[in-house]
Amino acid sequence: MEGLIAFVAFVAAGGLIMLGRSIKQVQQYEEGIVFRFGKVLPRTREPGLTFVRPIGDRLQKVNKQIIAMSVPAQEGITRDNISVRVDAVVYFKVVDPIKATINVQNYMFAVSQQSQTSLRSIIGQSEMDELLSDRDRVNRQLCRVIDEPTEGPWGVKVERVEIKDVSLPEGMKRSIARQAEAERERRARIITADGEYQASKRLAAAANVMARDPAALQLRLLQTVVEVAAEKNSTLVMPVPVELLRFFDKASGHSQTTEEEEEEELSEDTGDAEVAAAEAAIEHQPGSGNGQSAIGSEEQLAIPPVTEIPDVPIADPKIDELAVPPVPPESN
Repeated sequence: MEGLIAFVAFVAAGGLIMLGRSIKQVQQYEEGIVFRFGKVLPRTREPGLTFVRPIGDRLQKVNKQIIAMSVPAQEGITRDNISVRVDAVVYFKVVDPIKATINVQNYMFAVSQQSQTSLRSIIGQSEMDELLSDRDRVNRQLCRVIDEPTEGPWGVKVERVEIKDVSLPEGMKRSIARQAEAERERRARIITADGEYQASKRLAAAANVMARDPAALQLRLLQTVVEVAAEKNSTLVMPVPVELLRFFDKASGHSQTTEEEEEEELSEDTGDAEVAAAEAAIEHQPGSGNGQSAIGSEEQLAIPPVTEIPDVPIADPKIDELAVPPVPPESN
């Protein structure tokens, strides 16, 4: 009787142990993979309570949450030959638990190594300005490069990649600071020049309005006197009436115009006197021989009339050669 009771107690204890080993719990963020005698079953176990065989079955849970993994800082040379140091953060998750467990030994270590090599590759393909200002494009490109070899064979999906910091050499930092300062100085000068241009246009318009009305100019002059007197100095300013200035302006302008007209009348010289003198000198010029032979030859030879006198001085001996052809001596 006592032996039977002991046997029943032993069987009950073994059954409880088997039942405890058969009932497993899978969390909501996990997914279970069952290995039966070393071979993985194609169907995975959903979150909740699940039953497995106490003998020959082994349940392995895979976390399907998004994992944020820091990538160690990588040094590299950009495409424009600048040495930089870049670190990043990779966000990924397991989309196929069977591939993540079977095809790769440690998918987290594999993703880390792939991220480091891809980061160095992207540094070499990018320029320094792109790493500093166009990080969105660099992040998308880096995410694509890391996700390409991990999602298909490993069952790991890279959600996104973010570059945390870009460290530059000290000399490059000083150069960038000088460039930024020069850019701000350029903008300040452009704004100042634009303001002066607009102010000059306003002043020109105001001067035009005051020129139409002498009373406005007189009031502006009186306002200037009030402003000078408010400074409590020992200088006394006595403004001249604008009408008096206009009177002198008109008087000086009229006299200057009269003088200019007289100068123009005196300077109007057409050169008729010089032309007449040149023609008279040509008509009374003797020939190359004696006077009688030259006069006789003029009657026999037809001398063409002079129609145009070159613009040369009267005293120039070349006038004889240009105006009157030589007369040959009279043959006996």
